[in-house]
Amino acid sequence: MNLPRNWFDQGGQAYARFRPEYPSGLAEYLASIVPDTRLAVDVGCGNGQLTGQLAAHFSSVVGLDPSADQVAHATARDNVRYCCAPAEALPLADGSASLITAAQAAHWFDLPVFYAEARRVARPGAVLALVSYGVLQFGGELDTRFQQFYREEIGPYWPAERQLVDSGYSTLEFPFEPIATPAMTIRLEWSLDEFLGYTATWSAVRQAREAGRADLLQGFANDLTHLWGDPERRQPITWPINMRVGRL
Repeated sequence: MNLPRNWFDQGGQAYARFRPEYPSGLAEYLASIVPDTRLAVDVGCGNGQLTGQLAAHFSSVVGLDPSADQVAHATARDNVRYCCAPAEALPLADGSASLITAAQAAHWFDLPVFYAEARRVARPGAVLALVSYGVLQFGGELDTRFQQFYREEIGPYWPAERQLVDSGYSTLEFPFEPIATPAMTIRLEWSLDEFLGYTATWSAVRQAREAGRADLLQGFANDLTHLWGDPERRQPITWPINMRVGRL
């Protein structure tokens, strides 16, 4: 069976469409532990996946990202303002934020500088949450083949920072009063096209293509196509959510 299209040729253009959404309970939980719900700030917001969910719980939300392209693909909401800014220079007033989040982004930050900025903009008792999701899981043979691809085949093409994500940020410096967090999981059901569209957004896939290893990517896609069966069949996929949450 051949792939209906070559998803790996799309590079990162499908980012906004294929990134997994966080469960609604994540934003609800974060809103429950802050001193008030006046302002939430999502740093490294990308196309606003978590930013938009926070909007349901806070009077005002600011999404910040250094990439104009990512911000351009964010969904507009009445109480959300997006702008381009790095994590190390937050365009916010002192003592203004009740919640500061960084979802799947903190491993790119200059953490000491970001932490200093977070302290500056935080209201008394504000919360800082570094959120990430771990390696996805299928069931059965699909999972066996995927884990081989992720760890052994595509693994050498991940940037070094990826190890921080895989460890759930457990090794990051986090000099704040910790808050215990509930277990959460992203659960989706995807067709073959959707899954391959998601893998096409990986930086490691782009690196492998640039290194001339399109054969490695196509071999994995062919194997998945065989194991998947009907490409329209929606397979259950899960990602564990990891958090480092603290009081500023």
